[in-house]
Amino acid sequence: MLAFDPNSLPTPCYVVDEALLVKNLELLASVIRRTGCKILLAQKGFSMFSVYPLIGKYLNGTTASSLFESRLGREEMGGEVHIFNPAFDPRDFPEILRLCDHIVFNSMNQWRKYRGAVHASDRPIGCGLRVNPGYSEIEVEMYNPCALGSRLGIRREHLDERELDGIEGLHFHTMCEQNSDVLERTLPHFEEKFGNLIPRMKWVNFGGGHHITRPDYDVERLVACIDRFRAKWNVQVYLEPGEAVALNTGFLVASVLDVNDYDIPVAILDTSAACHMPDVLEMPYRPMIIGSGREGEKPFTYRLGGPTCLAGDVIGAYSFDSPLKPGDRLVFTDMAHYTMVKNNTFNGINLPSIVLRTRDGLCRTVRSFGYEDFKTRLS
Repeated sequence: MLAFDPNSLPTPCYVVDEALLVKNLELLASVIRRTGCKILLAQKGFSMFSVYPLIGKYLNGTTASSLFESRLGREEMGGEVHIFNPAFDPRDFPEILRLCDHIVFNSMNQWRKYRGAVHASDRPIGCGLRVNPGYSEIEVEMYNPCALGSRLGIRREHLDERELDGIEGLHFHTMCEQNSDVLERTLPHFEEKFGNLIPRMKWVNFGGGHHITRPDYDVERLVACIDRFRAKWNVQVYLEPGEAVALNTGFLVASVLDVNDYDIPVAILDTSAACHMPDVLEMPYRPMIIGSGREGEKPFTYRLGGPTCLAGDVIGAYSFDSPLKPGDRLVFTDMAHYTMVKNNTFNGINLPSIVLRTRDGLCRTVRSFGYEDFKTRLS
């Protein structure tokens, strides 16, 4: 049963359930306790900073992909702040030095360019290199950082061991929404390529893509992987999941605006795939709606579309027990990660409000948006 009444909320809106978020955080914290690893929130997946104080009670800090993310992590959560970027902008780097505890470089060129500034910093900064072990089990090339021609990570033949003075860590990120058996098969490839360098390191970062809070995830295998690696190499291990922190904690509540019967029945929502859940088109994938079925599974099937002029702004085909009518509420599940961080105002479509359902059962609107949010992005 849904823990809130969708008819009581403004639409469209994202709803993040604090109790479900805590459930995920408790599981992640148990991995920290059992293994001695450190887990960071990857903000590229989830940046709802109003809950950062809560997340900070369980995790060790944040990891960023940009100056703005690093600043958000420092100001709103604290703890450790890590950053990786394929190539740092020299205009940003002085502030990155002020904000970040770990900086991971994507090439020997970047390390050469910035190591002098790091050494001259008046605060301790741990530097690392992102490496590419040449092994990944990600089938979709768009998400595969080890695909041919990938711009992410230093391949073994391009890593100059003579220039590692000042490098204290290695980082690899080769997974996407995967289970711990993939990590178990990946580690030997990483060790084969870079094992001779690990004794010189203080830490190794296993990156993100670990779906730790998914119901079928093998936590015991993850714990064993970390324990074996730490015992063998005597280094600190980091993980930086983003999706696993917010997995299955959020919803997107939409209203039906109109129903048409053209070639097939179509329902137009006040929620857009293109604007409010772009991964539906980019991944692509079909989000679940509470109480719905697949096309033809239930008596009434509709193609659900958004309110933009993009012909492809279609969420998918869904079936329902009763006919849809204007004003009906639909609740999409697992809408916390890669939604708020990627949404946009294409066509001048307003952004969904952000609602937090607290552990005492109250729904509180954290943020609502309007015309000025659209206008000030443009000039």
